[in-house]
Amino acid sequence: MIPRTLFDADLDGFRDSVRKFLQQEVVPYHAQWEKDGQVDPEVWRKAGELGFLCPTMPEEYGGVGADFRYSAVIMEELARAGTSGIGWGLHSDIVAPYILHYGTEAQKQKYLPKMASGELITAIAMTEPGAGSDLQGVKTTAIKQGDHYILNGSKTFITNGQLAEMVIVVAKTDPKEGAKGISLFIVETAWEGFQKGTNLDKVGMKAQDTSELFFQDVKVPVENLLGSGEGQGFFQLMQELAAERLQVGLTAVAAAEAAWEWTLSYVKERKAFGKPVIAFQNTRFKMAEMKADITAARCFADRCLELHLEKKLDIPTAAMLKQWSTDLQCKVMDECVQLHGGYGYMWEYPIARAWADSRVQRIYAGTNEIMKEIVARSF
Repeated sequence: MIPRTLFDADLDGFRDSVRKFLQQEVVPYHAQWEKDGQVDPEVWRKAGELGFLCPTMPEEYGGVGADFRYSAVIMEELARAGTSGIGWGLHSDIVAPYILHYGTEAQKQKYLPKMASGELITAIAMTEPGAGSDLQGVKTTAIKQGDHYILNGSKTFITNGQLAEMVIVVAKTDPKEGAKGISLFIVETAWEGFQKGTNLDKVGMKAQDTSELFFQDVKVPVENLLGSGEGQGFFQLMQELAAERLQVGLTAVAAAEAAWEWTLSYVKERKAFGKPVIAFQNTRFKMAEMKADITAARCFADRCLELHLEKKLDIPTAAMLKQWSTDLQCKVMDECVQLHGGYGYMWEYPIARAWADSRVQRIYAGTNEIMKEIVARSF
């Protein structure tokens, strides 16, 4: 085994705490949350009390000022536990940094402490029914009228969409422009004209409240614009997307590691033709191949994590990690389902859930085809 030198004793202790919390407060209830279509918001409050939300935020805004390795630990443990309904990563490490990096002091003081405590659950609304990876193609508009913007449009596939009380919305402040016309807004879901639509029925991630959102003449105060002026949204999105794709990559590798471990246990116990399945050469070779691939992915992901900690992770490298690791994740899940035989297709087995959950990883945060285009443009 190649040791992970990024993590010290303090982080190992933190990992144990996160793992214990998930086993006590999440895993026993996750199957019911899958039926409900969302998790119990109380688990967010409990996580906030223990510092598991927004750990990288400065102390003055309710965080603990930890580095991104602590966030990485939380993401990895959620993936290993198969608890895909928990949308903490998006809340803590996508939404919160937008406010920290581009928000005013008043915005930071108003939203970040409640995000860290779990009192306020958040989302980010980029994707539209007619605009997925093509962010320049958004149709949602925010037109300034006096001291407000009037927000109109719709979004879909929004993580935390039902539970969210605040959403960062991508909208066109100048519909005639492409990238230069995009701005980001902090929008509270209780405002008049904000409607939460269907909690979408997905192939996997059944406990995640991924939703449609609708805006009809929502009045957004001008002070809720993110940044120093209109038209900065596309730049802001591009600056933060590398970190988002790192998160996807870290999750992909951790999920693949977990699937491999579950499968190893299964093939050692399951018998066919009078002997354990692991005794067959095909099984051993498949397990060996996956182990090598996952080890390579872990080294790549950890190096990208190091670069991110040094503020050196560039967009093409993050895109390569996202594309390669999620392709591998899906390959590993498929192989592991096959090695489980018919039981691998049963929802009660973790591998079946993980297989279904994994497929979307190649789609969100920019499809893997877009990732290849980003890399190709960097040549």
